[in-house]
Amino acid sequence: MPAHLSADAKGVYVIAATPFTDEGAIDFASIDRLVEFYLDCGVDGMTILGVMGEFQKLSEAETIAVSKRFLDATAGRIPVIVGVSNPGTTQMVKLAGSALEQGAAGVMVMPISGLKTDEAVTGYMSGVLTALGKSVPVCVQDYPQLSGVWFSAGCFAGLVDRFEQIVMFKHEEAPGLRKLSAIRKLCDGKERRHISILCGNGGIHLPQEYLRGADGAMTGFAFPEMLVEMDRLFRAGNPEEAEDLNDLYLPIIRHELQPGIGLAIRKEILRRRGAIASASVRAPGPKLDASDMVELDRLLARLERKTGRPLKR
Repeated sequence: MPAHLSADAKGVYVIAATPFTDEGAIDFASIDRLVEFYLDCGVDGMTILGVMGEFQKLSEAETIAVSKRFLDATAGRIPVIVGVSNPGTTQMVKLAGSALEQGAAGVMVMPISGLKTDEAVTGYMSGVLTALGKSVPVCVQDYPQLSGVWFSAGCFAGLVDRFEQIVMFKHEEAPGLRKLSAIRKLCDGKERRHISILCGNGGIHLPQEYLRGADGAMTGFAFPEMLVEMDRLFRAGNPEEAEDLNDLYLPIIRHELQPGIGLAIRKEILRRRGAIASASVRAPGPKLDASDMVELDRLLARLERKTGRPLKR
């Protein structure tokens, strides 16, 4: 079993999709297949039951079952973070406890919608972190485009000072590069303890985020092997080569990031790559039409031509 998540975490922690059948049932066999696909891509870790994992569409029993299947399939080969964000703190604590018992390395928590000030965010997160307890390593997810909650770098630093279980910050504010720089400066191991910063938003700004001090990526981009290769190039001191690689994939990154339909596109790419059996997004959710499919055909053909790499691994 991997050690608990720590502030030294770096690299690519892929956000895993939750596979469903065409009828909307959980596809447990595809979870097994997806785990092997991600591992074959060389990821450093995995995050499950995030926004891409459609956590909000799962019952409590399904959430626990999906978490267990992912963790059993991973079998300790890489650390797994489990998203446990929930409107009810009691339920969140229950899901976190279950995840840690199943072998999770840590949990990810996002501030609840409706918080309007740094003071409100501090109050809510303080209650949640106290309830979770010091023994549960926590990644704080900052995704205001979804949650509607905006908080400052100073607010986060204050939480870091008070709660030692915070070991990671998932940066997804957009535009948010200045905030990333501020948090990196505040949590650099000098002014206060170092905190791992991993970045989402489909990887659209990853080269800039690495250059501003990010420790890696936490996103569900359907070509995680590119993220892994880019990460290694940055760590080897080759930022220009890393960004050149990223440039080749930017049309697909951008295409996946479309609001509303993006998850359906990403799942369809994963299906085409052989990672999952169905591209189904659980209802209510979008479905690609014939024009969407033709468009995707063209983009993927261009990518194969530019990179010289086949779609399937």
